[in-house]
Amino acid sequence: MRFFRHLLLTGAWLPGLALAQSTALQNTEITSAGLGEMISTDQETTITFRDQVVVTGTNMKLSCDFLQVVVLRTGDPAATLGKLDKFRSMLATGNVIIVQGDREAACGRAEVLPEEEKVVLSDHPVVVDHDQNTRFAGEKITMFRGQRRVQIETPVLTAPPIKDLGFDKRLKPESAPPAETRKQP
Repeated sequence: MRFFRHLLLTGAWLPGLALAQSTALQNTEITSAGLGEMISTDQETTITFRDQVVVTGTNMKLSCDFLQVVVLRTGDPAATLGKLDKFRSMLATGNVIIVQGDREAACGRAEVLPEEEKVVLSDHPVVVDHDQNTRFAGEKITMFRGQRRVQIETPVLTAPPIKDLGFDKRLKPESAPPAETRKQP
């Protein structure tokens, strides 16, 4: 069953992690080292991949231990392998790494939901934006495509340093004006 070791899905679309990108669409390619399985209904096909799974698509790369893909199906419903139309969902688990441009995400579980235009990361998710010098983590991170919006449960943000706004211990403090001349807020 070499078909499952290397599957090329045409006409597929995957959402960006946080920002909408104006990148030309490219086919999505999924490879794995282990056994795969494909089960179809009249409307959709569910495909599973195991071991060293790699997804390469429009402006992104994803790797994980296990991947379940649900693809909408068109064409002859009686055909063994119907035409794969577009992604309904992708569920990646185990050592998930997603790279998109200067952004990287790592977690134990990632759900890519193109119809809802969001990506949900859980199981110790961390997202790093190398271009912006930021890193955020939490219990669950939900990113919305094209909205510049991220929801983080129990957030932890690491960002560029803030300039020291405290006083310089080497300088003597200036005399404060008398209380009666200070402006009241």
